[in-house]
Amino acid sequence: MALAERKPWRGVMVATALPLRDDLSVDLDGYADHCRWLVDNGCDGVVVNGSLGEYQTLTAEERAAVVETAVAAVGGANVMAGAGAYGAAESRRWAEQAREAGCGSVLLLPPNAYRADERAVLAHYREVAAAGLPVVAYNNPYDTKVDLAPALLARLHEEGLIVAVKEFSGDVRRAYELAELAPGLDLLIGADDVLLELAVAGATGWVAGYPNALPASTSALYRAAVAGDLATALPLYRTLHPLLRWDSKTEFVQAIKLSMDLAGRRGGPCRQPRQPLTGEQEAAVRAATEKVLAEGLR
Repeated sequence: MALAERKPWRGVMVATALPLRDDLSVDLDGYADHCRWLVDNGCDGVVVNGSLGEYQTLTAEERAAVVETAVAAVGGANVMAGAGAYGAAESRRWAEQAREAGCGSVLLLPPNAYRADERAVLAHYREVAAAGLPVVAYNNPYDTKVDLAPALLARLHEEGLIVAVKEFSGDVRRAYELAELAPGLDLLIGADDVLLELAVAGATGWVAGYPNALPASTSALYRAAVAGDLATALPLYRTLHPLLRWDSKTEFVQAIKLSMDLAGRRGGPCRQPRQPLTGEQEAAVRAATEKVLAEGLR
């Protein structure tokens, strides 16, 4: 079956945290083990070099090595590579590197060095789509100040530039408008704390944060939600939501890494400019994590 027909961007695609040693060097062996562990525990694949992977702080050599490590660990078709960069030319180079490494798709933010208009967004996606890999758009208007509204996403899809969108606006109403304007475009859940709402609205995938710490229970939640099994999904969602909502906070990387550490998976520190959690934040994440672990969720 051809790669595009298999739609490798669907399912639980974990936006992987990147384990760092105490000296803040990248632990590639630990990262490979983490990718394998996620797939072995119910996840469908991994998303590398996203914000959760601290890609903005990596050297070009580190960033390329992360892609190659993930592909070697779980197979290229199971890897979605982040291609975010300040300019379209650089994003295209990262998309080409992902293609050469064997990745199944790329995740692409709109231009974010300034508040790009529709013409700039279209030109950006045209350039990166020319690399030849399926492109998943990433709508994060909070951080990029560029809103990929449903009408614009429909135009990108109509031109054949994107196959899916990671929707992080938090506005679940958009799912229905998007289904009307671009029925062939896959909707991927982009924020953990609206998982159930977007799954019910027809999402076909989840670019996920908290499976980094709890892959089995979060994957079970996703599969129950998309199957419409609310008797299973809703109680599990309520139990996990005190953690899932951290995915939409500024300190999401630090929070998820702490939960990983508590669950027995190396998360480790973050590179600057991210700072350690405050005492109050750490206590909240620790309490919520220990509670779900005590209930047997993994």
